[in-house]
Amino acid sequence: MFKPFIIAVMLLGGFSAAHAQDKVWKHGILEAKSDSGFIGMVDKGGFAAKRGLKVEILQIKAGATLMKALISGEIDSVDMGAAESIVAGVRGTGVKIVGCTWPGVPQVVLAKSEINSLADLKGKNVAISSPGSLPDLLFRGMLDAADVPFADVKLATQGADLDRYKSLVAGIVDAAVVSNEFEPIMPPNVKVLAKGGVAVPKFLRLCIATNSKVLAERRDDLVKFVAAEMDAYKYAAANRDVTIKLAHEMTQAKPDDKRAEFITDQAIREKQMDPALPIPADRIDWMQELFVKAGVIPKTVPTATLIDASVQADAAKLAAK
Repeated sequence: MFKPFIIAVMLLGGFSAAHAQDKVWKHGILEAKSDSGFIGMVDKGGFAAKRGLKVEILQIKAGATLMKALISGEIDSVDMGAAESIVAGVRGTGVKIVGCTWPGVPQVVLAKSEINSLADLKGKNVAISSPGSLPDLLFRGMLDAADVPFADVKLATQGADLDRYKSLVAGIVDAAVVSNEFEPIMPPNVKVLAKGGVAVPKFLRLCIATNSKVLAERRDDLVKFVAAEMDAYKYAAANRDVTIKLAHEMTQAKPDDKRAEFITDQAIREKQMDPALPIPADRIDWMQELFVKAGVIPKTVPTATLIDASVQADAAKLAAK
């Protein structure tokens, strides 16, 4: 069942002792967007159940809160920005990436029509999510690639993509880092200023991550869950209409809303998501270097300490049966 996570309870560690004994797999995602037909398919498509897992997907608005829940052990896994998992892992939290569901980057920078380049954002207000979130770290990478000093831009912290998009349309900010799902509906006075997948093609979007406790105590269940994700993404990519319908259900969008159709078609056409859930270590290396340069982390660490490739390998064998 999909439901918003009760953040106050989560942060207070308010789960009962009985919960700790059950076999529910708690999987955290960011607040559902138009790509949620892929992300939610592991549960709604019955793929986790086929692997013997009862999954509860918990939606959380802020990436920072989602990561705190994973680190504290209140949830078992997350499907969120690889950037956040890399930073958390470098800081010695025990967070490890076990597979990357959506290596392609659909995020874009939308801006007022009179702004013509990233350099034109100097002194302008740009809406991101919280500091250290995927939109923030991606935007840092895009500015770096364009040789635009990060300090030249004013940041407006706003949680969800829809909040940032509405702020831009209302003229409250000059630009916003959002999912490209808004391209089909954006007004004439807003344009795509830069595409993340073009500006920083090595940047990873979404990966599944877990914590050291799960790896030590529930590795078999983790392998089953990652295998279920492989099944789910493969099915979603081959069944476009089902995927779009699920996205509409999860976001409560109207049937004529074109956003899910747009992002689903692009993800399939451009192969932004990968059902094999590979872990591209070279891209994680590159992202670490970027974050050091941006002052997000003090130094790089061996990428092998940030991932557990054995889980993905075992899941692939299970999914192949």
